[in-house]
Amino acid sequence: MRILILGGDGYLGWASALYFSQRDHTVAVVDNFTRRLMHLERGTDSLTPIQTLPVRLAAWQEVTGRVIEPFVGDIQDWYFISHVIRDFQPDTIVHYGEIPSAPYSMIDVHHAVRVHENNVNGTLNVLWAIHQFAPDAHLVKLGTMGEYGTPNIDIPEGYFEIEYNGRRDVLPFPKQAGSFYHLTKVHDSHNIMFACKIWGLRATDLNQGVVYGIETDEANLDDRLITRFDYDESFGTALNRFCVQAVAGIPLTLFGKGQQTRGYLNIRDTLRCVELTALHPPAPGKMRVFNQWVESFSVSELAYIVQQAAQQVGIDVAIAHYENPRVEAEEHYYNPAHKELFDLGLQPHYLSDSLIESVIRRVVQYRDRIIHDSIIPRITWQHGATDEYMPITALEKTGAPAEEMQG
Repeated sequence: MRILILGGDGYLGWASALYFSQRDHTVAVVDNFTRRLMHLERGTDSLTPIQTLPVRLAAWQEVTGRVIEPFVGDIQDWYFISHVIRDFQPDTIVHYGEIPSAPYSMIDVHHAVRVHENNVNGTLNVLWAIHQFAPDAHLVKLGTMGEYGTPNIDIPEGYFEIEYNGRRDVLPFPKQAGSFYHLTKVHDSHNIMFACKIWGLRATDLNQGVVYGIETDEANLDDRLITRFDYDESFGTALNRFCVQAVAGIPLTLFGKGQQTRGYLNIRDTLRCVELTALHPPAPGKMRVFNQWVESFSVSELAYIVQQAAQQVGIDVAIAHYENPRVEAEEHYYNPAHKELFDLGLQPHYLSDSLIESVIRRVVQYRDRIIHDSIIPRITWQHGATDEYMPITALEKTGAPAEEMQG
């Protein structure tokens, strides 16, 4: 297949590019390096040292003999993205090309608008370009389980049957997004569904859980091929961040009661899910939805798992409850379906102590790159970015002194 990866310089985009290239697909990546610039803006950086895209691509060709074609530009630029899609003629477009951060979207009005413009306007450009120049291409949009929120009923895979006033229909499941970022994903879903309906496009919406890890077979071929490892409050995912906090001696951060439950999956499973989706496209005119996650944990459960794994490598870390910077249910029902990808053949990697220990050892390798000031939350849903760290409300286990926790 000819596979175009939007956001191909990012955490999952880069890993996906290598994964598909190694499997003999013709791969091209699109990126404008917004993610790198946002980290400069926020004073943060990847724990792992990331090479420039030209160095990464040259290293991949040197190590494997395979070529990945780069297109540097912004999907908000209609002229740019329309010409990329027209000239490359992809069979599949994997869409990671969005700003992926709930906290970043809540900093202030300018950041909320920026996230909407990048994510919604960029996706509209992609849809129109597919319509005009590659109408048979399959769009694989990486959504998020956060689009659903935490309703007090089971969550289906995108659609559900409803009866109202004696009549039945199959409708999209209602979304209850938890941030302006998550709302952009909801808007994208609606726009993609509409485009499939009116133009006969084909698309899959992968509502992805929280991804952890950086180890892939391709990245392990050469240190220059390693992907991002973000742990800061804006872009870090929970398990990755907890592992960094353990190594840095910073108590693991739980918001409020810490019973918020989410679906999680290993980065290797993300790559396989995207591959299975690409290999089995839907019929023209259809947007299907897969819930892409493997295991669910409360944040508190995840913290205890990391705490225990850290002890196995000689690290003792506390768990701290912070005043919740978000507006969310801290205890809730959570039972989303996730059958479709398993039916297509997903054989998942389950979270284990040994896997977490391997992540912790990788963090130890780069511990000198940890920016301690970037971990404790200062972005709140009600007041935006603040100068003050969120206060600790409870400490579950004796660890670092409070003054060390704050900086």
